[in-house]
Amino acid sequence: MPPLSTDLFDYVLPPHLIAQIPARRRDASRLLVAHRATHRIEHRHFSDLGDYLRLGDTLFRNNAAVLPARLLAQRPTGGAVECLLLRPAADGETWWCLIRPGKKLPPGATFGIEGAFTGTVLEKDAEGATRIAFTCTPGPDGTPATIIAVANRLGEVPLPPYIQRQHTAAERRADLESYQTVYADRRRQVAAAAPTAGLHFTPELLAALATQGVRTADLTLHVGLGTFKPIATETIEAHAIHREVYEISPSTQNALLSPAPGTRRIAIGTTSVRSLEDFWQKHPAGAPASTQPHLSEAATYLYPPREFPAIDSLITNFHQPRSTLLCLVSAFLAPGSIDGIAWCREIYAEAIAREYRFFSYGDAMLIL
Repeated sequence: MPPLSTDLFDYVLPPHLIAQIPARRRDASRLLVAHRATHRIEHRHFSDLGDYLRLGDTLFRNNAAVLPARLLAQRPTGGAVECLLLRPAADGETWWCLIRPGKKLPPGATFGIEGAFTGTVLEKDAEGATRIAFTCTPGPDGTPATIIAVANRLGEVPLPPYIQRQHTAAERRADLESYQTVYADRRRQVAAAAPTAGLHFTPELLAALATQGVRTADLTLHVGLGTFKPIATETIEAHAIHREVYEISPSTQNALLSPAPGTRRIAIGTTSVRSLEDFWQKHPAGAPASTQPHLSEAATYLYPPREFPAIDSLITNFHQPRSTLLCLVSAFLAPGSIDGIAWCREIYAEAIAREYRFFSYGDAMLIL
């Protein structure tokens, strides 16, 4: 099969359809339901999800919590610095970060927030990330002298660039609440971006689904900023996929490898799909679940005509043009062929015509 042009995964989105704030109630968002067997779509609300699930189905969800990792600091000269924590480096107080303005912060330069931390630039890598050593002071409320504690006290949620904010205290409080799934494990603040398909769930909806006999299985994928990186190459195959660390517990492995007959494995979001499909590829065929957590790095690039042996259904948001996530959805609409590309374009055109809300705070799609 010849390479697939990236133009096949492009579309024009009216700017007013980019959701800037979440739905008033999480499960009040709209839900487009795509039935692959009949090539039919329905228009519902997320609160109707239970109408499509049945006894014994398992929802696989990414429980990573978002760290408010965007720190607004200053150089000793008074110049503004924006520092985004990406991932720990050698130890807990040395991190790889994105900083602006990077050209004014060479190795040896410092910046910080008075009474909170000082950061010292150590080195920069070829991809633009900067390794920074942090020296922190305890918070006024006695919070520990760690950069994670500082971020939780003073940081902002690292919202995607298409969501505009004035950086007010009210906006910070609202985003700290809404840009986090209700099932996020706050002990696992490892995400630079939210697993946004999970933002539609409420405690009440999860309780109703549990009463219905729907199960949940948790995994943790360290969502990185690579999820927002558009495909800049002419063909999708030429794109270098980003890597993300993930962990799957023994119980979740067992739910994935040994589903009950007639039940479905339903992934909540593309981050869950990446983890599950990567694990499936690395797990020996026919082998039982391990008694130990599976810790690895997802580097699986999912695009047409890929198959999806690990999952049966998918809950996802509407994704950016020319993105690897749109490639994944197109592949899942018609596994094993490229037919899903055209159908995905039709679905997105229908969603735009009906004014669905797009991207992180937008509406959802269920693919059965």
